[in-house]
Amino acid sequence: MDNRYTDLIHQTFNFPQEGFSVTDDELYFHDIPLMDIIKQYGTPLKITYLPKIGAQIAKAKRLFNVAMAKADYKGKYIYCYCTKSSHFSFVLDEVLKNDVHIETSSAYDIQIIKEQFKKKKLSKDTYIICNGYKRTLYKQYVTELINEGFNVIPVLDHLDEFEYYRKYVKAEKSQIGIRISTEEEPSFAFYSSRLGIRYSEIIPFYKDKIQVNPKFELKLLHFFINTGVKDTIYYWTELNKCLSIYLELKKICPTLDSLNIGGGLPIRTSLGFDYDYEYMIEEIVAQIKMFCTQNEIDEPNIFTEFGSFTVGESGATLYSIVDQKKQNDREQWYMIDSSFITTLPDTWGINQRFILMAINHWQKEYIPVNLGGLTCDSMDYYNSEAHTNQVFLPKLEKTDKQPLYIGFFHTGAYQEALSGYGGTQHCLIPAPKHVLIDKDESGEITTRLFAKQQSYKSMLKILGY
Repeated sequence: MDNRYTDLIHQTFNFPQEGFSVTDDELYFHDIPLMDIIKQYGTPLKITYLPKIGAQIAKAKRLFNVAMAKADYKGKYIYCYCTKSSHFSFVLDEVLKNDVHIETSSAYDIQIIKEQFKKKKLSKDTYIICNGYKRTLYKQYVTELINEGFNVIPVLDHLDEFEYYRKYVKAEKSQIGIRISTEEEPSFAFYSSRLGIRYSEIIPFYKDKIQVNPKFELKLLHFFINTGVKDTIYYWTELNKCLSIYLELKKICPTLDSLNIGGGLPIRTSLGFDYDYEYMIEEIVAQIKMFCTQNEIDEPNIFTEFGSFTVGESGATLYSIVDQKKQNDREQWYMIDSSFITTLPDTWGINQRFILMAINHWQKEYIPVNLGGLTCDSMDYYNSEAHTNQVFLPKLEKTDKQPLYIGFFHTGAYQEALSGYGGTQHCLIPAPKHVLIDKDESGEITTRLFAKQQSYKSMLKILGY
């Protein structure tokens, strides 16, 4: 067996694969020569490949529509993007090109909705699904949207929330959703989700509060699985429990016609990723269809709220190796020109793994390494992959004329929000440049700088200097 880095990747995985290929010893991401991007902008660098966002939305729509056609499913499919995954304007602009709807989780989300409406990126017919625990400001903004004629469904997270809408909503008719408090996986530290309303309280609450109020109608039942849509006994059990509550409500609530199946579809975080999207979606649709047929009720419209699935695979984070250190006989350290804590906080906070590959030097011998960040924090490192307990990268020599560049891929969701974009970073490590990559009408690749590398002046100003 050869021990070149290129042999390692080709012999370990089915490679090349969607989104990744190698030409002339250099890695391409969606046909983009990454070394050209690095030569133009340098590292560390965040990039977002905008066309991938639309491609993911189209993929989910196609899979659900095909599944519904196979099952002769009468309900509609409604794709929602949950903004918490990435609030950036370039993401929302791209998302809203694809005839989708929006799910919010905080008060300031509503101001983003209003900005997008001003830009005519969305209309008052767009569904705005308002989830999350709602303090007064959030409820106030939601109520304003309802009173202004937007197509809003506030999803009740606790019993007292409805009282605010009852008091302040002026519209003649308003839709309401209810979130079920699901049970968590057995491995969790607690049994039930802190969010949502308990199963035993939903029917009495509907009868006492919503059914008797002609201004409101229950439209949607929502359940959310924290671990996402997976082929597990846990997921199917929670789905069936949700369907049982839906049936009980449907008997007394003719306006209830939609089910939000909650939880996101997974994204590829390894070159060895294996998930059968088609099977899972067809099975979900088939189970709902079968349940409704057996109980002689109409199939509900299916809402999904995909965040990471929508935007995650559009992102990449690129670094250069600025130094190597051998700290003992067995451990080799490669030092990146940034910090994992500040640029990829999920790797530090929840031990998230991403696709990691060298961008150049593919013909070199590979060796096991630890990757270290620039902060003084002992936890600022990355040393394992999703498919193995080690990281392998090309071996560096002092005579190399070109540095080693590496890329973490499918990092487009949550990382900027979790690291506090535009704020102060750990050890005052600056946030890197962010480049947007798109294709023009002729298919030519275009790039533009969204954000420069963070300056010391901006951080000192935040700190009061």
